[in-house]
Amino acid sequence: MTKVLVRSRCMCGLAWCLVAIACAWGAPTGSSCPQTTGELYSRIRSVKLDPARVYHIREASIRKPTLDLSFEDGALAFTEDICGRITGAFFAGDGEVLLRPPNRVERASMALFTKMAILEEPFTSGYLRFNDDTAEVLRPYLSPAADAAEFLQEWGETAEKLGEFDALRLLLDFSHFLPPQAQGATSRTFPSLLHAHLIGKTLGAFEIFWDATNSEPLWAGQARTSNDETFFDVWTSFVPPVPASHAAPPRLGNVSCTAFQIHAAVHPPTELKAETQVEIRVRNGGPRMLLFELSRFLKVESVTAEGKPVDFLQNPALAGTELRRKGNDLVGIVFPAELKTGQQMKLTFRYAGDVLSDAGSGLLYVGARGNWYPNTGLSPATFDMEFRYPAKWTLVATGKLTSPTGGEAETNVEAAGETVSHWVSERPIVVAGFNLGRYQRTEAKSGKIVVRAFATGGVEKTFPKPAPELVVPPTFPGPRRTGDAPTPVITTTPPPPSPARNAQPVADRGAEVITSFSKWFGPFPYSSLALTQMPGDLSQGWPGMVFLSSFAFLNPREQEDLHIKPLFRELSNLVLAHEIAHQWWGDLILWKGYRDQWMMEGLANYSALLILERQNPGRFHDILEKYRNDLASKNKDDEFLREAGPVTLGQRLVSSHFPAGYDLITYERGTWLLHMLRSMMRDAESGPRVPRGAENPDEPFFRVLRKAVERFGGKSMSTTDLMQIFEEELPRPLWYDNRHKLDWFVDSWINGTAMPELSTREIRTTEKAGVTTVSGIIVQKDAPENLITAVPIYAESATNSLVYLGEVLADGKETSFRFTTPAKVRKVVVDPKQTILTAPK
Repeated sequence: MTKVLVRSRCMCGLAWCLVAIACAWGAPTGSSCPQTTGELYSRIRSVKLDPARVYHIREASIRKPTLDLSFEDGALAFTEDICGRITGAFFAGDGEVLLRPPNRVERASMALFTKMAILEEPFTSGYLRFNDDTAEVLRPYLSPAADAAEFLQEWGETAEKLGEFDALRLLLDFSHFLPPQAQGATSRTFPSLLHAHLIGKTLGAFEIFWDATNSEPLWAGQARTSNDETFFDVWTSFVPPVPASHAAPPRLGNVSCTAFQIHAAVHPPTELKAETQVEIRVRNGGPRMLLFELSRFLKVESVTAEGKPVDFLQNPALAGTELRRKGNDLVGIVFPAELKTGQQMKLTFRYAGDVLSDAGSGLLYVGARGNWYPNTGLSPATFDMEFRYPAKWTLVATGKLTSPTGGEAETNVEAAGETVSHWVSERPIVVAGFNLGRYQRTEAKSGKIVVRAFATGGVEKTFPKPAPELVVPPTFPGPRRTGDAPTPVITTTPPPPSPARNAQPVADRGAEVITSFSKWFGPFPYSSLALTQMPGDLSQGWPGMVFLSSFAFLNPREQEDLHIKPLFRELSNLVLAHEIAHQWWGDLILWKGYRDQWMMEGLANYSALLILERQNPGRFHDILEKYRNDLASKNKDDEFLREAGPVTLGQRLVSSHFPAGYDLITYERGTWLLHMLRSMMRDAESGPRVPRGAENPDEPFFRVLRKAVERFGGKSMSTTDLMQIFEEELPRPLWYDNRHKLDWFVDSWINGTAMPELSTREIRTTEKAGVTTVSGIIVQKDAPENLITAVPIYAESATNSLVYLGEVLADGKETSFRFTTPAKVRKVVVDPKQTILTAPK
């Protein structure tokens, strides 16, 4: 139960109250500034409420664009000073938060979790953490509190625990106060930060976060547990309307890594020891501290900048806390002086630890593949990597295998019983990885592209085992007699799978996929592709290398032995093509932000389905129907799964309501959106370059994808960028309101969740002077009022053949249409080829 304290009033007049507040304000406790990074971090994360700064607060508010935090009546205590600044406060009493999401998507997201499109929630307590003038903003509304000791006893421990959450973020700002201090550091203005932990009267504990350095400065959300799994539901996140004069330059993503040189020694089964030199370029000057990601299992021994030691903080130890047990995969580097825009430097990290795991059967894997070397952000960089490892093992890495004298080779270091391999990226890439195992290797080719498959003779220890089978031998003809022995039943167990035995078909299929994709999307980005076996059921495509699940190395008989259903067997077989497609979509072309990530997964998934369509069109449509049914199903709370949100919410789709929301929406709805775009362009009237009936009606769609690769190879692409390329090829019937734009598709489908029901009514057929005309009305049911859908209309002739009439941009609930047809019409059919993501019939 939340405790509300008795409010005190000033008994001796306003002047006395102001004097008392001024005296307390001018007597900070703990205001000295620590002199080392570790001490400063500890001071920030363990800050306590200040006994000299406990007040009664009334009718105060903190305002940010679209956000109001009101403190109507209660008690408030500020935290102790850090380097002469107040960074936090705890409130108990009556307050209210008002948060106004700016658009339909964000209001729908807010309503999903709170049942309110606009958050208007009373709260009874809250902890605030800030780096700006929040304390001064509240000062005029404060008066002395008579029950300070009681307040501190009630809330002091809670406030101290909540202070840990923003310690690392505040350290980025307060690192400016570390010696040697820059002149005027203590008067520095930081980009605004406000983090409010609130206890709502109806919603319980939730958080509001404002950080001017984030790409989306304002978000709100709540930690919730569902089926013993904890989620953080992001209710809303957006860029508020802020005047340009108030906008702060980004500070948390202001450095690019341009080159990596890595020397690593791998000691199976677990240990990695490495020295990594990172070349960085500063895009926006100002900070003294940078954060790098690195696995929690790797211990940093030293960091130098241009050969000189620099102070660093790794996975800050918080004794007895959740963070200490989990780690946070971060290394903070503090520089002697502020970084300057355009500055370049080399950082050298030395580290070691048990970052590998042994899955059995000669299979190793890196627990956090992206974090085995220090990195910050996703910026294309060159990689030069040297690995040392036992001679009996095989190592495969991103890049091209080279020798010191040139060419592809591995150099054996016989005296040490090691193999040394050297890998160099062929172009700047955003991530690098390696795989180590007792592999057997096979090869195939797609033109000049070499495809190598690396697999072991067995599968991991946790791999499912085929169930024993009962075999009844055939009996001889004739009647059975009394006393005859029963027919024996023999139990047989299928042999265990052998990925190495199936490696050649995997390499061959990989080469065939590259041949098709190269024709559709443009040249394969690298000179070779490595397909390496990995334990588990997940696969991942990295530049020039695919971490391929052991399941992808199963032959049809082994799939049957594991009783994998035919449809799911087909989905499993698509994994190889999906991950190879990522060589273009996700590795060569990056996504600009989390709202654009759906394109890379959707394009990779749809690319794999295009391969299947050529081989088995029926199965292609079966999978699309499975996706349709998945999206139309409901969760345990009777909520439609499609209501998890639009594809543009990215990882926010994972929530306590929809734990599988990201996969369901990003992959399945994302695939459908691309299928709709392809079908629209194919079915609409001829485009400017490819007349209707051309040999390849899908050429405009593939031309869009090739343009995307040409323009954004090695760069980041947004949803808007891709739509602009589609608009260049947009046929005239898809111009809504006579505009050569696809904003109607973005608003209705990409930023929407609809799955309408389509039907027709008032169909009329007339014949005059040998011309047949059909007219009618398209009805969109269970759809938003402003939904716009490109609907292909066909006529069924007397001979039961379908005649394409044209495309109708159905706008809203009802839209009329009128077409002439060259044949007598028996009936009008809407979307007979099921190219629109409608509700299942």
